[in-house]
Amino acid sequence: MSDKSGDLDPISTALVHLFDSMLKVAVRESSLKIPAKLKIDFQRTKNREHGDFATNIALALAKENERAPKEIADLLIKLLNSAKFTENLNEIGIKKIEVAGPGFINLFLEQQSRGQVINLILSNLENFGHSNLLKGQRINLEFVSANPTGPLHLGHTRWAAVGDGMARVLRAAGATVSTEFYINDRGNQMNLFAQSIINVAQNKPVPADGYNGEYIKELANQILTENPDFKKLTGEAAITKYREAGYKLQLSEQQQVLKDFRTHFDTWFSEESLYQDDFVNKVIEKYRAKGKVFTEEGAIWLRTTEFGDDKDRVLVKSDGAFAYFASDIAYYTSKRDRGFDLCIYLLGADHHGYIARLKAAAGCAGDDPEKNIKVLIGQMVKIIEAGAELKLSKRAGTIITLAELVEKVGVDAARYTLMRYPTDTPMVLDVDLLKKHTNDNPVYYVQYAHARICAMLRNAKDLSVTVLKHPIANQYLSLLGHEREIDLLSALSKFPEVVASSAQLLQPHRICRYLEDLAGIYHRFYNDCRVLPVGEEKVSELHQMRVTLSLATAQVIKNGLTLIGVEAPERM
Repeated sequence: MSDKSGDLDPISTALVHLFDSMLKVAVRESSLKIPAKLKIDFQRTKNREHGDFATNIALALAKENERAPKEIADLLIKLLNSAKFTENLNEIGIKKIEVAGPGFINLFLEQQSRGQVINLILSNLENFGHSNLLKGQRINLEFVSANPTGPLHLGHTRWAAVGDGMARVLRAAGATVSTEFYINDRGNQMNLFAQSIINVAQNKPVPADGYNGEYIKELANQILTENPDFKKLTGEAAITKYREAGYKLQLSEQQQVLKDFRTHFDTWFSEESLYQDDFVNKVIEKYRAKGKVFTEEGAIWLRTTEFGDDKDRVLVKSDGAFAYFASDIAYYTSKRDRGFDLCIYLLGADHHGYIARLKAAAGCAGDDPEKNIKVLIGQMVKIIEAGAELKLSKRAGTIITLAELVEKVGVDAARYTLMRYPTDTPMVLDVDLLKKHTNDNPVYYVQYAHARICAMLRNAKDLSVTVLKHPIANQYLSLLGHEREIDLLSALSKFPEVVASSAQLLQPHRICRYLEDLAGIYHRFYNDCRVLPVGEEKVSELHQMRVTLSLATAQVIKNGLTLIGVEAPERM
């Protein structure tokens, strides 16, 4: 039997241990049969009428024992309520256990047990929500990976936010994560980039398949200012020098823009470096040794169809030139050689066909395509302003750049909104909405909840309402019995589970949606439960407890915002 919750929630962990002990008694005394791979799983309920926790263990035992789930649930509850486990129930703070529906077991907590989450938050502070769920996993997370031939545009922007948020969430779940930007600095596009700069520098038209935009003029001017002797260069010498200079300047700009966007990369990996020391050929020979490489019509192929690809892929063309897929398999091999267990690729909407071929490459390498590689596709983002879609960029001459988006709405609004939706769905980013300081703007709604609590805490200090020191005794925790207080405690308790599921499913948007729910629950609590004394009212233990609850809520909001790289302001 295994425990899904791990160190995420002390109460659910204690419940797992309790049920484990109880099942051993049930085997001895009631001849209950336990499946070999039974997972004891507890979920916090969405509806408080169904208790605080629920488990489907009786349903999981029904088939093995050829008995109705409700019958098994009644048996388990009878055992739990026996004298054998009275002390355990009291320690956990279980008030009531009942059967619901076809055989779910619902558990209701004593009020002080619900309030223990406050002690947990105030003990762990910025680490509340972190776990060891993915401890031991070494993950390479590659995203953005733009060509160094122009500014980062709106298509890159979504992954710049989501990829960074995903890395933060995975680390919070205990994984070792290395973020990586794959620099596509090989191929004819680099020569076209150089020729475009040269033509602009020489007041000539840009080649028909070259690069346009104000940024090309800026690069040409900067290169000539820093290297006036380049004016004398011609032919291949000019291409080489302008390519090196333009590449360096453009990559530097991309790095700065991403840094300003709070997107960090541990490694900037050059595609060109794969071709040093004959690495690509060595990789091809490794695949050949596994029987996955063949030669046909003068070209060298990889047998990707053996692992579900729609066709085999060319590695070396008949003219001896490397196909782009040769870089793909070499890059994947490099990641695995560097010790990563899981390689995650975050690719744009136009790369859907890469899913099958990259997974097949992993299979050809002898890896498990379902375990060692994950390919996610991000759908398109549209940006609208004044009701109309924006497509043209002042600098790039094409779609809006990341820098222009940040200039319009700010880093917090851009990151939060881009991370708020599942990446497999297209999204529309409304500039006018994101500039509003109203509850219609999701990022403002969440940040305002944090700022509101901080303002209240400053007022509490002025009124001599002190925060209770933790660990807070049960007599104080028992004071939190109002419906709104219970809702808030329940919401705070779910944060570790939300972080864990966000990491396991690679869906950081779950953090955003949780924060919006939590902000709404806190606002309702604040409106219905008087937190600070009014007029001549004396400071009570309830005031102190509610202020302490508010402090714990602010900590969780801040922790959530930190996981998505958004600031938690104390004043707004």
